[in-house]
Amino acid sequence: MSTQERLLNSSAGPAVLPEAVLTQLRDEMLSLPGVGMSILEISHRSAAFEEILARTQQDLKTLLQVPEGYQLIFLQGGASLQFSMIPLNFLLRGQCAAYVDSGSWARKAMVEARREGEIAVVWSGKSEGYRRMPHYAELKMPENPVYLHVTANETIEGIELFEDFDSGSVPLICDASSNLLSRPIDVSRYAMIYAGAQKNMGPAGVTFALLHDDLLARGRRGLHTMLDYATHVENNSLYNTPPVFAIYTVGQVARWLLAQGGLSAMEQLNRQKADLIYAAIDDSEGFYQGHAVPESRSRMNITFRLRQQELEELFVREAAALGMDGLKGHRSVGGIRASIYNAFPLSGVETLCGFMRDFARRQA
Repeated sequence: MSTQERLLNSSAGPAVLPEAVLTQLRDEMLSLPGVGMSILEISHRSAAFEEILARTQQDLKTLLQVPEGYQLIFLQGGASLQFSMIPLNFLLRGQCAAYVDSGSWARKAMVEARREGEIAVVWSGKSEGYRRMPHYAELKMPENPVYLHVTANETIEGIELFEDFDSGSVPLICDASSNLLSRPIDVSRYAMIYAGAQKNMGPAGVTFALLHDDLLARGRRGLHTMLDYATHVENNSLYNTPPVFAIYTVGQVARWLLAQGGLSAMEQLNRQKADLIYAAIDDSEGFYQGHAVPESRSRMNITFRLRQQELEELFVREAAALGMDGLKGHRSVGGIRASIYNAFPLSGVETLCGFMRDFARRQA
């Protein structure tokens, strides 16, 4: 299959990467310019990789407009390991952490936190079917929580949090795995932001973590070495062998984003793409039923149902035959899910919308 025949990849992750980045990875796979060996072969202790790491960190800080006082590290184990590392490091004995129950990934984080100590669920969307995100004013905060944990985008339910909460003196920790780098955010509102890379940032295998110095200072002492954030900060993500290729790819994606005009430009494009699909849903006269309430509609993962499961299965089969892959909803909820991360092209969204309207016309 040639590059011209690439499928439209709507997978929720690992997800579509920019073709320009994939082409560069292909061209440099055998030998990095000026290095003489593959990125898959170079030592993480080499000067070449130290330069790659430093540039990747700086480009990400530039994209996110990170102020002073933050440490950017790369970890392994995905966001799922962070569900455990965060309470291990910051939920000390006798304290309580606050969690927003916004959907499937928030619930997974809560399960792991409860293994370490007390948590307070300050808001839950369960009774509403996880169709929206809360406003900060709706949270029922306990007295002196050690931190507040939020999930910025629920990939399974297709809802997104567009508000950077002002939590005052309470450290705000955010799982931004599926929407980080898709739009500007006010980093100064957060004590920690973490994300698995395999959505908008790069390939699976590396995890981004940005932590404020004040939060690090509160961390538990005497943890197992690899589970202590201080280990990775003090060693600049190089205590053990990091995922060299994945970090290199994240750097190439960051450079690509800068060349596109940065996060403001990506937000404009992502809004345009999402609006087209939501219009196809809203204009279908009920043939397609969106899951999220309008104000919480994710721009990354668009979820909807058809009136019968058989129609959903036919929709997925016909779309696949036309080169549109990954549209089946998550196994836990069913339905249809179109994941349209940064690298998903506008032309692909237009193709999908055309198919949606044709399918509705034929099956109505």
